[in-house]
Amino acid sequence: MNPHDYTWIFALGIVGSICDAFGIGANDVANSFASSVSSGSLTLGQACIIAVFTEFLGAFLLGSNTAETIKGGILSVKLFVPQPELLMLGMLCALVGSAAWVIFASKKGIPVSTTHSIVGAIIGVGIAAFGGGAIQWGYSGVAKIITSWFVSPVAAGIVTSIIYLPTRYIILENPNSLERGIKAIPVYFFFTSLIGAFYIIYKGAPGTDAASMTIGVVIGISVGVACAVTAFSWIFFVKWLRRRVIGKENIRWYHLPVVHFIKYRPAPEPVVEQSTEVSSELESGGEVDGKMHTGSKHLGDEVDCEADTDAQQNEADGASKYSLAAIAKRLKYYALRGVKKDVRNLNNKKLADVHEAARKFNDDTEYLFSFLQIITACLASFSHGSNDVANAAGPIASIYETWKTAQVDTSGKAPIPMWILAMAGLAIDVGLLTFGYHVMRKLGNGVTYLSPSRGFSAELGTSLTVLTASKIGLPVSTTHCITGAIAAIGLCNGNVRALNWKMLGWCFLSWIITLPIAGLTAGLLFAFGSNAPNKLF
Repeated sequence: MNPHDYTWIFALGIVGSICDAFGIGANDVANSFASSVSSGSLTLGQACIIAVFTEFLGAFLLGSNTAETIKGGILSVKLFVPQPELLMLGMLCALVGSAAWVIFASKKGIPVSTTHSIVGAIIGVGIAAFGGGAIQWGYSGVAKIITSWFVSPVAAGIVTSIIYLPTRYIILENPNSLERGIKAIPVYFFFTSLIGAFYIIYKGAPGTDAASMTIGVVIGISVGVACAVTAFSWIFFVKWLRRRVIGKENIRWYHLPVVHFIKYRPAPEPVVEQSTEVSSELESGGEVDGKMHTGSKHLGDEVDCEADTDAQQNEADGASKYSLAAIAKRLKYYALRGVKKDVRNLNNKKLADVHEAARKFNDDTEYLFSFLQIITACLASFSHGSNDVANAAGPIASIYETWKTAQVDTSGKAPIPMWILAMAGLAIDVGLLTFGYHVMRKLGNGVTYLSPSRGFSAELGTSLTVLTASKIGLPVSTTHCITGAIAAIGLCNGNVRALNWKMLGWCFLSWIITLPIAGLTAGLLFAFGSNAPNKLF
């Protein structure tokens, strides 16, 4: 092989990488924000706006400048040294196999691990190319992934329960829950910002100098950030909450820095709209008080011109379909269609019994936790963009490096150019905006009833579980963790009927079949491509 040979593989690899990143946005990012949207802390549109920035900035600014050529060390990259073009073909097939499964699962609203999907695809390529003996089946490879199916949800569920149950019994169930909640908010801000800062610095910034920091320095910076956030919340946010929630004043979020200097701002009184039914009927034509009104002074003229008017209208409609305004309107509709969906599922009759079994608490007290939940969702999304972007960027970076040098880097690391990180980051955002509502609709209130306090506990529990497990070497998946955390929240109601067991069963089944489906798809494609005749004559 010579440099710049097999350009078609490189070109198709870019398409496959975009599709895989699209699936990551539609599935992984969507399940990160599912609890925030389902609890009502954020609307779907607000979640998408936040994620567009946090995911892209996390991927572009903090995304690692290198990635594993073979994700997870499942397959030795040295096997491809004699024929570098086979590595290019293998990574292309892995991207296609992974993207196909993740996008299909996203369409069905099933949360799956995109990391396990790309690993499963690479396993399929390895078996098709070198046989089953080339795969690491032990705990350093496939067995570790299987372990994560059980460790991730159980560990996240336990941590989430430890966070939620004290909140429930000490604050939410207290007769004076609102006052207790306001007093406890700075404490929650301290631990949330401490865990979030530590998570970002320690795990979420592989492309920065944070990797060389000692654990003491990371803890020191995190504590400093947490103290600053806590001081701000104690001085400004608590006062703002008292005025807005207890006093019902008309103050906005941008009043926070000057909340001590703003005079009393009473909430505006509701405006009673006057009925305009009669006037609208008279203008448009209709029956009022038993008499027919046409909205026209000359009914005979209207009847005579009806045929001509219809013909002119049809002609105008036909012409307007291809006008720039009509085309722009259709493009806007399809671009924003995924943002305007109802994903909370509160009026779903099939879930009525599940939601009814969950205990409800004071709305104003729950409102306090919505701000904390927004912070945890942003931090998780920012860190997700910096880490999981490698699932889509790693294989195409490997294809690009091999295409450029015609050699396989036996170090097992492929440099990721900035344009690939930017491309993957944009594709992740598009996936969330257009397709993410499927997973949000099923994972949030589709599993159990979520409120801001419950959603906050689930997100913080997931972040803390992933961080701790990564440090001690336990195999965990973010997708599996958030699913286990939400399930634990349902069980904390003390009623098994508060959980949608059917949905949980589908989730667990999807985790099990991710490896074989992605692997089978990628393996068949590789076998077809590598064994196909290479000449027409």
